Formats: sequence, C-alpha cells, structure tokens
Amino acid sequence: MSRSLQIVPPLPEVVAEDVAKAFREDLGSGDLTASLLPDAPDSAYLLCKEDCVVAGRPWFDACHKALDPNVVITWQVEEGDHVRKGTVMALLHGMNRALVSAERPSLNFLQTLSGTATTTAAYVAAIGGRATKVLDTRKTLPGLRMAQKYAVRMGGGENHRIGLFDAVMLKENHIRAAGSLSAAAAHARTMYPDAPLIIEVETFEQLREALQTNCTRILIDDFDADMRKAAVHIARTEGGSRTPLEVSGGVDMQTIRAIAEDGVDYVSIGALTKHVHAIDFSLKLGPPPVQHG
Repeated sequence: MSRSLQIVPPLPEVVAEDVAKAFREDLGSGDLTASLLPDAPDSAYLLCKEDCVVAGRPWFDACHKALDPNVVITWQVEEGDHVRKGTVMALLHGMNRALVSAERPSLNFLQTLSGTATTTAAYVAAIGGRATKVLDTRKTLPGLRMAQKYAVRMGGGENHRIGLFDAVMLKENHIRAAGSLSAAAAHARTMYPDAPLIIEVETFEQLREALQTNCTRILIDDFDADMRKAAVHIARTEGGSRTPLEVSGGVDMQTIRAIAEDGVDYVSIGALTKHVHAIDFSLKLGPPPVQHG
C-alpha cells in the first residue's frame, strides 16, 4: 500500500529562509528612515482590523527576532483562532528601530497567511460538517508554498501534494503519452512503488479503469452534477477497496456544499492560495488603546 500524502510542518529553516528573502528585498543595505530614530526601548501592539482566522505567527515572530533577538512578543490569540475586528492580537517590547523596520515584512506574512487561512475556514464551514475534506493545490504564490500550505492547515483544510516530487499524479497528457491509463499507472507503480498515486479521469470508462489500479485517489475533474453523483455510485459499488474520490474544477462557495453532499471524499480548490484577500492588520508603537465592554 502506498504511503499517505505528506503534511509538512512549518519548519524553522523554511521560516528563516522566507524571512531572509523578505528582508533582502525590503531592507537592502539598511532602513534609512529608522536610522533617524534614537535607538531606545519601546512598546508596540498588533491590531486586527477585520474578522479573520489567524495564521503566520512563526513568520511574524521570526521577522522581529531577526532584527532584535531580545524582543518580547506576548500573543493574546492562538494560531488558528477566529479573531474579531478590533482585537489587540499581540504586545511587543523591544528596540524601536527594530520594531519599525520589521513592521512591514512581519505584517506581509501575517496578512497573506491569515488571508489564506480565513478563506480555507470559510470553505470548510460551507461544507456544513460533512466528511468531505478541503484540499489546497500547487497554485500558490511563488516562494511561499510551504507557508501557504501551513496556513491552509490553520484554516481547517488539508494539504494536497507539496510539489511534483512527493506524489505521482497522472493527467490527460501523461496517460496519452503512456498509451493508456492502465499502462501509465503500472509504470508509475513500478518506478515509484511507495509514492502516492493520483489519477485524473474524464469519463466513466476511465474511472472504472482507475479503480482497478489500487491508486491512492481518483480525481474527477469538471464532472457536472449528474456525472459526479454517478461517479460516486460507481466508486462505492465497483471500487472494491473504496478508493477515495476528489473533485476539482467548478468549486466555489456556491457549489461546494452540493459537491460535499454527493459524497466525495476531497475537494481541491486553487482559490485558497491563488486568490488571496490579505487581512488588514496594523502595528503601532505605544500602548494599546483601552478596550471597553
């Protein structure tokens, strides 16, 4: 039996590499404006300016600690929390030059990853408690794939393959080049017996053929509602080992619940990481405003 698709944690070296790239493009040879400030201890607070699901704390922290290893960051919310507009999310105490120089890179990570987590959480909620799992895709921002896939998990989704290296995914062009679906699957199993094998099918004939391959998952791409229901029936009655079905294409907030109700196991959605609505945060020097109520 092939291994499962991998879930990769936010490795410290990944975070450090992301932060280093962010500082290279933003700080360059130095922050000219921050250098005008007297370098003195100061405080700051992080304010959430719209409802969201929080993701990106490791990147936010790493940005500030890279410039001031002694900065103290006291978080008021946990990663993955649903946070309301107006919440003071964190308090910071450190040197003021470092606080203002790290402000934009740290917020860039937090706004992007929280946006991904928030979108993912909305899709998960739209399924309404059904067993169907929400998956991401490889349609990520260049250089931020690990970060965005981490954010998907914070939003309650699961990761598809990380890249082209950790799973075999047979699509139309691969099948055509191999001569048949069965031939392509057999060759994949011979070459990479331990790798997950995902097969995309376009017809019921291909679906039945894929069910005989003992693949990890079958992707039914762009099936209409009637075809999708029929595909689920075929997989459940003819699949033998109960091969999971994945739906891709035509998935949005209006369609995802109906797709889940048909009984598919997974829905992959490029919009989780491709159409990013960045969450509005601000980092301000000084004590936070007094919150009433």
